[in-house]
Amino acid sequence: MSSDLPEYPFPQPTALEPPPEWAELRAKCPVAEVRLASGDPALVLTRYQDVRQVLSDPRFTRQLDADGAARVTANESGGVFGAEQSDLPAAGDGHQRWRRLVGRYFTAKRMAAMQPRIAAMADQLVDGMVAGGGPADLVSAYAFPLPVWVICDLLGVPDSDRNRFSYWSDTMLSLSRYKQDEIDAAMLEFGEFLWAHIEAKRANPGDDLISDLTAVADADDGQLSQLELIGTAQGLLIAGHETTANMIGKMVAMLLAERSRWEELLAEPALVRTAVEEALRFDANPGFGMPRYLTAEIEVAGTTLPAGTTVVNSMAAANRDEKAFENAAEMDLRRVPNAHLSFGAGPHSCIGQALARTELQTALTVLLNRLPELRLAVPVEELPRREGLLIGGLDQVMVRW
Repeated sequence: MSSDLPEYPFPQPTALEPPPEWAELRAKCPVAEVRLASGDPALVLTRYQDVRQVLSDPRFTRQLDADGAARVTANESGGVFGAEQSDLPAAGDGHQRWRRLVGRYFTAKRMAAMQPRIAAMADQLVDGMVAGGGPADLVSAYAFPLPVWVICDLLGVPDSDRNRFSYWSDTMLSLSRYKQDEIDAAMLEFGEFLWAHIEAKRANPGDDLISDLTAVADADDGQLSQLELIGTAQGLLIAGHETTANMIGKMVAMLLAERSRWEELLAEPALVRTAVEEALRFDANPGFGMPRYLTAEIEVAGTTLPAGTTVVNSMAAANRDEKAFENAAEMDLRRVPNAHLSFGAGPHSCIGQALARTELQTALTVLLNRLPELRLAVPVEELPRREGLLIGGLDQVMVRW
């Protein structure tokens, strides 16, 4: 690869605008050489069909600890991308066994049953926001605490620890924000917390996912090891609140950025479901994307990629591919079908996507019902991005009503 490569991730003009490189690469260079924050070279894919092809291939996983794999982050170890799943089976029958075991707790039916409780939590947060008066930061007052409450409720973890969860998540998802010693210390603290929590549930089980999984791990059938139990709890706590919290803030900002979008939902609340899917597709600030280490040669977009290559799949760039979505550069709250790639594709797609959809739809519905006059309190171009992490988001979304 050339020594003079563009740095990835590409910078955004503003927090809600996509990098111009996405469209340029889709048109001219769908398999592009880039340099990661670590300094290591990699390839980035930006077309819908190519990203879907690689993500759907069961041979390739996001485990980047193989010899020769590109280090993703600027940390000494190359970062901990995927560290929350480092003790989980990465591929094959073991991975599918784990998905079947954990996935039965995240069915659309189970998540729909949680919806009234999620709505009650959201209402309580709006009460607090209104009592404090506007303008208010929607991220800290609503978008962040709601998913934390939900995942803590699901896992049987006290939500009083939510600030620690946020810090641990940020360190494990650090691109350049934290130093290696900070990451190592946070991972140790997180692991110790989870061991203590699992032991507490073992002694006094409750009606929660960790209690159920602890019983499975303690059985003699080999379905779940103790290390897999820790990795599962770690992954669910991080993915279960961090990505959804960021998406709530971005979704509301997108809808308020052009007032007609918010007004359309107020006039037709039944559009909430398709609006959430479109916000997921239209998200211009998703973060890094999904890396894959190629364990075998594969042809993508007419180019042969050799085994040993690290490929970054930009799902957000693929979600704006005109060949896959009509008027892809426009946010259409009525878009159907909408086969976006925001939750990935294939055997490693997001196991908690039914929960994320339920939370996003509920969070939006409650805001529409309770605060129909909600507006951004700052210009769109002044919305501050979260920097230095592998996932995108907004540090603040100041609103008034």
